[in-house]
Amino acid sequence: MKQRIIKSLLLVCFCCPVSANELLGLPDLPVPADNPQTQAKIELGRLLFNDARLSGDGTISCASCHQPEKAFTDGLPVAEGINGQKGTRNAPTVVNSVFYQTFFHDGRAASLEEQALGPFLNPIEHGLKDKKNLAEIVKQDKKYLEKFAEIFGISKDQITAEHIAKAIASFERTVINGNSLFDQYFYGRKREVLSESAARGSRIFRRKGNCSNCHEMNWKNAFFSDNNFYNIGVGSKKLNPVLDDFLRKIRSGVDPEKVNLTAQQRAELGRFNVTKIIADIGKFKTPSLRNVALTAPFMHDGSIASLEEVIDYYDKGGDDNQFKDSAIFPLKLTDQEKKDLVAFLRSLTSSSYLKKQ
Repeated sequence: MKQRIIKSLLLVCFCCPVSANELLGLPDLPVPADNPQTQAKIELGRLLFNDARLSGDGTISCASCHQPEKAFTDGLPVAEGINGQKGTRNAPTVVNSVFYQTFFHDGRAASLEEQALGPFLNPIEHGLKDKKNLAEIVKQDKKYLEKFAEIFGISKDQITAEHIAKAIASFERTVINGNSLFDQYFYGRKREVLSESAARGSRIFRRKGNCSNCHEMNWKNAFFSDNNFYNIGVGSKKLNPVLDDFLRKIRSGVDPEKVNLTAQQRAELGRFNVTKIIADIGKFKTPSLRNVALTAPFMHDGSIASLEEVIDYYDKGGDDNQFKDSAIFPLKLTDQEKKDLVAFLRSLTSSSYLKKQ
């Protein structure tokens, strides 16, 4: 069961009060009944989110990969963790993550609370041994002990990783952005704010470009994601050379985890790693497009450097593989239509970030 919270009580990005305008274009904001928002919990979560002590070598915080000035991304192809180790996935933005139904590119976490714990225990990212290790670090800080006692009503010995996750998730639920030029144009009915090119691009997005098939919007609001998973071909070239052998083995009953693959090849299995359903091979979650102009490089593996290249990729129909989704096909866009689509995507930058540029 989920309850709704009043939008005007939320905070945004840098913990400044949100105006009604800033929420223009966004859906209602869901919050789980077992982790209600409070200002004190949000502030605790912000502190934990920025605390590099919560890592194996004391150098990595959540904010290392999710930097506010970069729309809560890091600008790198793949995330980097302790000791300079590189992962296999691009760090997704935290902005508006409250609207996702599943988390991580493959959807392996069902809530922001569950997602918040994942990187701490990943040997490449924060590199902590286990949940107990995470809780013990927090227990060494007197100020944290006071805050956990105030917010959760618990003693030092009762603090768990789950309490830490609830605080961080509460902060992440306040990292929200709407009120882009497109929102003002489409939902605010201010037709003069959008360029002719971006307005044309919005129509291409919804029609010839077939983009809104996955990056959903409606007449009331737009998250620009359907919360579903698709194989669009990205990364398939890394998996194709071993795919037939992999399929032969798992169809004969071999445990997928025991098939010899590189870390990168296993990462490219995507949603399959969660569901073990063959049809899910190479599927990844549809990302929201809000602030997309600020979050390069793109795709789950950070393999595409610019919006122009993203559109070219879709225009050619993606990279072929036997599981590519039928919704991915050549679009035959003109050069002007491509430029208009880029202009539209740039119009999705929220007003709070436009003011900082």
